[in-house]
Amino acid sequence: MQTRASSPRPPSVRQVSSGREPARAARGAALPALLLAVLLLAGGPARPVAAEARPGPAVPWSWPVPEPHLVLRPFVAPEHRWSPGHRGVDLAMTEGGAVSAPDDGVVHFAGTVVDRPVLSLRHAGGVLSSMEPVSTELRAGDVVQRGQAVGVLEPGHGCTASCVHLGARIDGEYVSPLMMLGLGRASVLLPTRHDEVQG
Repeated sequence: MQTRASSPRPPSVRQVSSGREPARAARGAALPALLLAVLLLAGGPARPVAAEARPGPAVPWSWPVPEPHLVLRPFVAPEHRWSPGHRGVDLAMTEGGAVSAPDDGVVHFAGTVVDRPVLSLRHAGGVLSSMEPVSTELRAGDVVQRGQAVGVLEPGHGCTASCVHLGARIDGEYVSPLMMLGLGRASVLLPTRHDEVQG
C-alpha cells in the first residue's frame, strides 16, 4: 500500500504573528523618535496660519495721502522673512505734501533708516504703520490722531512717480496695507520655523 508523503504543516497564525510582532513594535517605537529628529533639524513645526486668518481693523484706516488714491506698486509678501518682496504699498503723492496718520496712535519711531526718513506709528491691537520717506518734527511717544498731518513727503523712494511707501504690521508680521484700508483680505508674511517665531 502506497503511502502519501506528508506535506509540511503550514505555520499557525500564532507562529506567523510571533515572528513579525517584534519588528512592528520596534518600528512603532522608532517612529516618534524619527519625527522628533526631523522637527529638531527643521527648526520646529511649521506654523499653520492661513493668510486670511488675520482680519483687518473694525474701522478701516483712513488714507494717509490725499485723493486720488493711486497705488503705484502693490504689496508682495515674500516666502520667508529674508526673501525678496515688497513689504508695503507705494501710494502716489506730490513731494512736499502733508502725510496724515491712518489711525489714532503713538509715534513708535521717527528718524533715519539707512538714507531715508521713516515715521512709524503704534496703534491699538498690536498694529504698526510706517511711512517713508517722510520727515517729521514728532518724537517717539507723541500721541497722534486719525487724519492728523504727521509729516512731509520727501523725495527718494524710487517710484516711477513721487510716492509714499506705506507699511503695516500686526504683532510684528507684515500685512497688506490695502487690507488695513478696507480693500481685500490680508496677505501675510508668515514665519515657517519655530526659531523664526522666537526671533
